[in-house]
Amino acid sequence: MVLAAREKDGTVAREALASLCSTYWYPLYAFIRRQGSRPHEAEDLTQGFFFRFLERHSLGSVQPDGGKFRSFLLACLKNFLANERDRAHAQRRGGGQSLVPLDSTDAETRYSLEPADQRTPDAVFERRWAFAVLERTMMELRHEYATASKSELFEAFQSFLPGGHGDSSRADLAAKRSVSVGAIDVAIHRLRQRFGALLREQVAQTVSSEAEVEEEIRHLISAIGR
Repeated sequence: MVLAAREKDGTVAREALASLCSTYWYPLYAFIRRQGSRPHEAEDLTQGFFFRFLERHSLGSVQPDGGKFRSFLLACLKNFLANERDRAHAQRRGGGQSLVPLDSTDAETRYSLEPADQRTPDAVFERRWAFAVLERTMMELRHEYATASKSELFEAFQSFLPGGHGDSSRADLAAKRSVSVGAIDVAIHRLRQRFGALLREQVAQTVSSEAEVEEEIRHLISAIGR
């Protein structure tokens, strides 16, 4: 996806770039906020970063063997912030550039719900990146089940996926659906298998090789658990 997005022209490139930006702008926002910026300043800086990122066609420097997009994007942000701190204040950019639609109200609400701790801005960024990947995976899985007219099944079993609270037991679900517990186990197993496959697809879009997928998944799980 990253390599597709670096192409300057074409529908595929625009869609890939829009997907990357819409999925991963919040981890950048959270990084900037944890560094001490106020909400409006963080919003301005996030928009300013994306404008500069797109204006300079920064993805053009990404190579197929360049490693993780997560690390590349954070390095670009740090460089941008180092230069931006020299300015008297952050300003919104425009100039005809189509910027990333940021929901600042949602962003600050999400940020305010972050647990109070001593995490570094880098750790906050990685944790939010990991959650963004999981959220994107969950969204894709929900869409697949909805397309197959199985939304009710997904809603009933999603608590058994990562992040779920297991509100209903397997026995309760079996009784409610008039099937055996074994049938529920099979359905949950298939749901988890598909979730795992979609998670791999999401991670594979932002690393440079198949060999890095498992490493990145382990890293994201670690980031969430810290």
